[in-house]
Amino acid sequence: MPRSTTSVGTRAGLNCVIHTDMDEHGSTKPEASAATTGEDSRTSLTIGFIGVGVMGRSMAGHLLNAGHRLRLHTRTPSRAESLVTAGAVMVGSPAAAADGADAVISMVGTPADVEAVHLGAGGTLSASRPPRLLIEMTTSQPALAVRLHAEAARRGAAALDAPVSGGDVGAQNATLSIMVGGDLPAFASAIPLLELMGKTIVRQGGPGSGQHTKMVNQILIASTMIGVVEGLLYAAKAGLDPQSVLASVGGGAAGSWSVQNLAPRIVRGDFNPGFFVDHFVKDLSIALDEATRMGLDLPGLALAKQLYEFVQSGGYGRRGTQALYLALAARAGIRVEDAGV
Repeated sequence: MPRSTTSVGTRAGLNCVIHTDMDEHGSTKPEASAATTGEDSRTSLTIGFIGVGVMGRSMAGHLLNAGHRLRLHTRTPSRAESLVTAGAVMVGSPAAAADGADAVISMVGTPADVEAVHLGAGGTLSASRPPRLLIEMTTSQPALAVRLHAEAARRGAAALDAPVSGGDVGAQNATLSIMVGGDLPAFASAIPLLELMGKTIVRQGGPGSGQHTKMVNQILIASTMIGVVEGLLYAAKAGLDPQSVLASVGGGAAGSWSVQNLAPRIVRGDFNPGFFVDHFVKDLSIALDEATRMGLDLPGLALAKQLYEFVQSGGYGRRGTQALYLALAARAGIRVEDAGV
């Protein structure tokens, strides 16, 4: 693939020339984007980071460890104590995090949170000096991403929708898959920051396309998790050793990220969240709404949403997506060791 050169940005660290193997969609491989390690990519930036939850805390930590100056805003300050100890500064509002910042990154919970954080009173775009670049990494509605891009442009800011996949492990190891929607210059300027948090970074197209791609991701995971859970339930009823079963099937055609990462947690009785059931139901609802809007019937997705709503009704909304096993095992009369209880 031919090497291309893109010059973007107007601020220190974002005013860089990126030499990378990038196709017309803005796809970049980690080894290609390593060319961004020049002087500009090492410049310390002022970054507002909003949302320090299961994944956001690790993501913010990678930025801090790279030498960037972090302003944090979170509804639960206790979650950010380790980051503050390491040098981050806690501020009282999204606007304070964003004011004059080189970039703002947000990783919150719901579309309502996204709207409040960026477009509400005290939101990032209400700052007297809006950030030059806004990277919204929450899984949210594609239409909201398009609106956010337009509102940011009116304030002289660039905006990207950049939801992620990889869960808590991917956030901790900086190996997230990051699905980006937005203008190519803004994407190119964001690469040095995104590389600190993820391994697979692909621009899918214009505003909202990152969120649409994340819907594809969640649809794939939804049906996969049903298969993982039902397979392990079958193994339990058949009297098989689940670890031996996973050793056999994990390396074959049934292998997947969920089999490799979440199935062992189920076997250990670990239902702690890498990704909350509550958030997964939110994502499946967005995906179903989008499918309906496009006139697309997705019965597997509809079933997955019903099953995960059943998990919620059992009180497992704040557990990980693997808690589907707890709900279906109870219905099947299979005893489960729950290490989190």
